[in-house]
Amino acid sequence: MSDQYLGEIRPAGFNFAPYGWALCAGQLVSIQQYSALFSLLGTQFGGNGTTNFALPNLQGSVLVGQGTLPSGNTYEMGESAGVAQVTLTQSEMPIHTHAPAANSGGGANTSPANSIWALESDSTGNACAAYAPPPPNVQLPVTLVQPNGGSQPLSVTQPTLVVNYIIALQGIFPQRP
Repeated sequence: MSDQYLGEIRPAGFNFAPYGWALCAGQLVSIQQYSALFSLLGTQFGGNGTTNFALPNLQGSVLVGQGTLPSGNTYEMGESAGVAQVTLTQSEMPIHTHAPAANSGGGANTSPANSIWALESDSTGNACAAYAPPPPNVQLPVTLVQPNGGSQPLSVTQPTLVVNYIIALQGIFPQRP
């Protein structure tokens, strides 16, 4: 690995950083010891900029190129974005309906407790109005008024294969165009 650029980041299929490289784990390093690397990275990944600077932290992250996407989202060097889990709000749910529990046959209960709506018919078998204003404080069955969902976060992590990312602490200083 002697042809790398200083500050180059590579995936590695092993669990250590070879000599002249470091894991991309967000650790602080000395400006005095790595002044050439500091001149390339600065404090875009963290650090105080006087005695230390941070290497990129790619633990649990995916790499994204900098720039503006067609959607208008802009990603700057050193910026972190995204979350591993999200809890949807009502405004983020697609428009949909929930059909109430009902029975198309005749009803047998006079109380709504532990019951569902039913078709009521008169003595001749013709359907008649089965709904009237409810009396106060009548509890509907849980199956009719129970909220959907559980307000639990869901994972938005893409399928993943974990490897280490390493950054070159030594190498060819990249020339700007």
